[in-house]
Amino acid sequence: MSDPKAFDRILTEIIRQDKGISKVILVDKTGLTIANVSKLSYYPVDVDSIGAIASAVFCASEEQGKNLQIGELEIVTSEFSEGKIFASACGKGVLCVVSGPEVNIGLIRLVMKKQGVQLADELNKFLAVEPTAPTKDELDEEDLKSALAELERV
Repeated sequence: MSDPKAFDRILTEIIRQDKGISKVILVDKTGLTIANVSKLSYYPVDVDSIGAIASAVFCASEEQGKNLQIGELEIVTSEFSEGKIFASACGKGVLCVVSGPEVNIGLIRLVMKKQGVQLADELNKFLAVEPTAPTKDELDEEDLKSALAELERV
């Protein structure tokens, strides 16, 4: 069983590792945001878009490596004049770290590898839980009629 707070706990551990880290985002390989943490910032950021783009860049780079037969992709680093974005695989997800320009790259790589293993384990637990549909015995005819009436009102 997956701990619902495990993702936030692990992402918070990552963001605390270096003062230059501003955001940590966990997305699935389709780009859907699973969890994120941020330090205070003065400008609004669309975390979902950042995570989706980081996932797409990571998956595209991963495909390049497969086509060239050069091994497993470890990390993608995008360096900008005012910051960096790192992306690495963590099981069925992609871990994205956004930082300022002066961040310790070696530390970021180390933390992403270590915490990536924990995130992969949590993702496996999270994705292993299968939703259950109510059994026929659990369905109450009155509840069904009430729900149908509510739908008809809308």
